[in-house]
Amino acid sequence: MTARDGGGGGTGGNGGGNGPERIRRVVTGHDARGRAVVVTDEEVEPVTLSLLPGFETIELWHTTATPSMPDDLGSPGVPDYFPAPGGTVFRVVTFPPDPRGGRGEAGTTGAGAGAAAGGAGTTGAADAGAVPVPDVAAALEEAQRKVPALMARLEPDHPGMHTTDSVDYAIVLDGELELELDDGALVPVRPGTVVVQRGTRHAWRNRTDRAARIAFVLVGARPAG
Repeated sequence: MTARDGGGGGTGGNGGGNGPERIRRVVTGHDARGRAVVVTDEEVEPVTLSLLPGFETIELWHTTATPSMPDDLGSPGVPDYFPAPGGTVFRVVTFPPDPRGGRGEAGTTGAGAGAAAGGAGTTGAADAGAVPVPDVAAALEEAQRKVPALMARLEPDHPGMHTTDSVDYAIVLDGELELELDDGALVPVRPGTVVVQRGTRHAWRNRTDRAARIAFVLVGARPAG
C-alpha cells in the first residue's frame, strides 16, 4: 500500500476506532549513479493478536549484523522478533488498557494475553470490563504462530515478564505505562520519557483507560556465559 504524502501513516495509536493503526515507512538508498533516493514509501500494517485485543506491534526494520555500506543496511520487517548479537530491531508497539491493572494469574486467559503482549499486562476475560477471547486455544496457537520467539521468552508464572539479550531503547510516544522490574518495582513512564533497558527482566503495564504507544530499537547482545 502506498502511503499518502504528509503523515498518511499516523503515529498516535488507534484512538480513532478505524481498525489497526499503520505507520508510514520511508526508506532511502542509492540509485545506479550513487545518488541518495527514496527506495520505498509505504504504510506498514501491524501484527495483531486475538489473545489481546488492542495490542499491535508494527515491525518496521531489522539488521542481522553490523551493516555494510552502501546498501547492505537491513531489511523490512522483523523475522525473529528479537535481534541476533550485533543485529537490530525497530518496532512500534501499542499496549491496550488492562482491566486487571497488569496483574494476571498464571493459567488464566489473562496470563496468556499478558504473555502474548510481551509485557503489555494482562487482560482477564473473567473480569468486569475485559474483552473476552472467543477461543483461547486458537488465540494461543495464533500467538505461537505469529510471534514464536516472543512466546518462548515469556515467564509462564509471571505474565508479561521477560528478559532479552539486547539493549533496548524505548521512546514513549503516547499514553502512560508502568515499567515493572524485579521485586515488583514500578517506574511510571509517559511521553517525554525514554528508557534504556539493559538486558534486565521486565514487563510493561498499562493501568490507564487508554492505549499507550512506545517506539523500540533493540540492539542484540551476546548472551551471558
